[in-house]
Amino acid sequence: MGLCVGSPPGVWVCSTDMLLTVPSAPGIDWDGFQGVRVIAVPGSQVYARNHGVYLADEQGLVHDIIYKGTEAQIQRCAGPNGTVPLVCGVVFFSSDAAEQLLATHVIPPLDACTYMGLDSGAPPIQLSLFFDIVLCMARGMTEEDFVKGGGDTSVRSARSVLWTALRAFPLSMACIPDASYDYMTTSASNHIRSLTLLPGSASHLRFCKTAHSHVDQPSLLEDGSSVTNCLLEGAVRLAAGSVIQHCHLQGPLEIGPGCLLSGLTAGSSPALQGCPLRDIVLQGHHVRLHDLPCRVFTLTGLLDDWQSPADAATYLNVPWAEFFHRTGIREGDLWDAEMPRRSRCLLSARLFPVLHACEALGLEDVLWLLAPAAVAGERLARWRAAWRMSWQELLPCLDKAAELGARRALFFLQGQRKVRRVLLGRQDSSLLPLTRSAVHEGYHEAVLCTLDEVASTAGDTGIAARALACIADVLSCMARGEGGLRSGPAANREWASAFRHLESGDIASGVRELAAERQKWMSRPALLVRAARHYEGAEQILIRQAVMSSCQFVTVRQVELPPLGHWVQVTCPARLDLSGGWSDTPPITYEHGGAVVDVAVLVDGCRPIGARVRRISEPELRLVSLGGTPQSEAAVELVCRELEHLQDYCQPHAPGALLKAAFICTQVVQFPSQKPLRAQLMESFGGGFEVHTWSKLPHGSGLGTSSILAGAVMASLYQAAGKAASTESLIHAVLHLEQRLTTGGGWQDQVGGLVPSIKIGRSKAQLPLRVEVQKIPVPTGFTQTLNNHLLLVYTGKTRLARNLLQDVVRNWYARLPSAVQNADALVSNAEECAQALRQGNLLLIGKCLDRYWQQKKCMAPGCEPLAVGRMMDALRPYVYGQCLAGAGGGGFLYVLTKGPQQKEALHQILAKTEGLGNFSIHSIEVDTGGFSVEVVGCDPKDSAHPREDVAM
Repeated sequence: MGLCVGSPPGVWVCSTDMLLTVPSAPGIDWDGFQGVRVIAVPGSQVYARNHGVYLADEQGLVHDIIYKGTEAQIQRCAGPNGTVPLVCGVVFFSSDAAEQLLATHVIPPLDACTYMGLDSGAPPIQLSLFFDIVLCMARGMTEEDFVKGGGDTSVRSARSVLWTALRAFPLSMACIPDASYDYMTTSASNHIRSLTLLPGSASHLRFCKTAHSHVDQPSLLEDGSSVTNCLLEGAVRLAAGSVIQHCHLQGPLEIGPGCLLSGLTAGSSPALQGCPLRDIVLQGHHVRLHDLPCRVFTLTGLLDDWQSPADAATYLNVPWAEFFHRTGIREGDLWDAEMPRRSRCLLSARLFPVLHACEALGLEDVLWLLAPAAVAGERLARWRAAWRMSWQELLPCLDKAAELGARRALFFLQGQRKVRRVLLGRQDSSLLPLTRSAVHEGYHEAVLCTLDEVASTAGDTGIAARALACIADVLSCMARGEGGLRSGPAANREWASAFRHLESGDIASGVRELAAERQKWMSRPALLVRAARHYEGAEQILIRQAVMSSCQFVTVRQVELPPLGHWVQVTCPARLDLSGGWSDTPPITYEHGGAVVDVAVLVDGCRPIGARVRRISEPELRLVSLGGTPQSEAAVELVCRELEHLQDYCQPHAPGALLKAAFICTQVVQFPSQKPLRAQLMESFGGGFEVHTWSKLPHGSGLGTSSILAGAVMASLYQAAGKAASTESLIHAVLHLEQRLTTGGGWQDQVGGLVPSIKIGRSKAQLPLRVEVQKIPVPTGFTQTLNNHLLLVYTGKTRLARNLLQDVVRNWYARLPSAVQNADALVSNAEECAQALRQGNLLLIGKCLDRYWQQKKCMAPGCEPLAVGRMMDALRPYVYGQCLAGAGGGGFLYVLTKGPQQKEALHQILAKTEGLGNFSIHSIEVDTGGFSVEVVGCDPKDSAHPREDVAM
């Protein structure tokens, strides 16, 4: 609470019949404070005529409290601007004053204000916070006037005790200029007014037009209306100054101004159609009469007063006499003959039908009270035949549990509509709060059924994938933090049938089987978490299918086959992502749109990644992973002679998985196929293939090695098979390969390594996924400037992007506000970085790098190891900007130094920094040539056959 800021030790006391709105920093001066302080808010003198105001001097000391004073009395309280300090119900007692006040609770007759006195037999006594306690400290009050101002003897005695205890404490006032308050009265007009305040009104209260509601046609809600916890279907028009709460209504309906509708169900809608609704309060209530639950409707006017005698009051905003004349109802229908006339009021009028001997009652049994005389006559007999109750009689019978239950059910019913609206409309609204509420309140089954329906009927893999991710969230919430880690394996055989349906494109059948299997995994937290993992596995299948739509942008043309035994060799640079990474990651890239600035770089003067392929006479596939260079010894050698040897191509950790996937994705090998591998190879190529791959970069470097290597393999394999693909085709082909490989990943790595120099890649928020690359022109000589100022620092830490990827995708599908905002920021920062590069501005580029690192940490918390943080702190004074390459978590740190040629200087700085472990610094330079493809003859040192190995 803003009032508490800076206050000394003490006790705040607040009345409960008002709503106070104050600025976050009310600016109350507590220096030298003693005694008791009252809080006031400014108000008009007209408003003060029915309320209390403080009379205070220039020092803020209170002289009197005036309640419903005369115009002259109120004028004395006014400040220079004409406003008066209104009593708003908030008082602060210093510790000393609070102790003195509390000490009086054992002194008669004040002990009768507590249960101790009551249990001792003392008659109860009621005191006013302001006129019996605070007023005694006002400077203008004398003991005689204060004590005599009490009502009966006990109150006067209590006032005498309070005067003795509190008179010595000074009473000061703090009037908060920008604050306001509203009394919460029984007046319908005041209540509606407070709920429909427009911006710019005198009050500081602000209410949303719609809250926790589903409205089919929000344009029909006028400004100045309010809808809370409602489901409004069809054309429901709501005029300014009207409120609907906890209702399920179906249009067409028109609700005029001055109305409050609450607790109405869809079944009430026909009765409302065509009914003139203006300046009325219409409510449905859950009532329990002994053990009999029933629904009762009440109808009153906006201006009606509940307790004023009928002779001088209104019902439905007209005098009672006029109401009796129009409807034919008599006073004897509403009040017993022996009831005194002064007690005959709206509160005690038996107006509202509860039960009927022969027929079910509904909303129409009170709406007829609004009808003209010609219509009213038809309903009067039915109304008289019903057992009716007054509001005074209904109040004790209200079934609060049933009412709250109905409101809860309505909240989740419109929540289900929200689920459909958000998912089908591809909105960036988070469903996670609704998911948590549904689980907590026991409505998870309804939400799960809705998500099943959306996933199976949307006809869109992107929408279906997000729906499955939301189901995983529901299951995880049901585990309530137990059951193990959310991330984990998802290949249990019980789910295989559903997965096969999804893989084949039959989403509806897949979702049905997932739901059926899910029911077997709901009994305990461990099973729920495992089920959530399998739903995320199913979601990944659909993501893969969405991304593989990029295949249509892969075009291959036939070229001449290289001679048997001739190598097709491709070498590629590494890449640095200067900004925008993560926005290229599916599904973010096709649901939000992505932009990444990449630069192709030589590391220590060479292209560190490469592959070579040649045709061989034997109809087999020889897969060789070399060390760091083409001349290195083989680290892994495999020979595939049967199609079965390729079946683990989709298991990323299987030996040679990437190379196997490359043969399948380039369609050099048809898999699956009835034709054996040997036959395929001999018919199409007259023999088999040998593939060598290498990389000088350490595993988990963050420099895009695996995707760039995939691009190198596919480029060389296409050429060796007598095909050629453009760079754009290779970019999309690698996307396809990585989805088949099930490693996921985005497009920035292959863009960075396959397209030369500095560029920005972009993708639109749409499917099929297409990546468009634009080279960034830089000023003359600026490329060399970058070479002089860019350095790579190997941190000695490695981490796989896949470990981070699951959390990032999970947070994106949940549409956490931080994830959505960060995705926006990543794309905008990429565009700013591209502009800084065009300008050749190192300072601005450095700021983009630093901002980018903060964005990476927001997207994947925990991606900055402690040692890396120390390293970055040590380097910060000497660099314009710095960032971990790739997803973070380790690998290479790249820095943009303030001075040129700083390799040795930075090495000395880091060598003096404790806790870094092994690190190394590498020079890099922009590769303006891009990857190279060359066909070379047989190396005479090459053997026609590799050394004996174990066939796959």
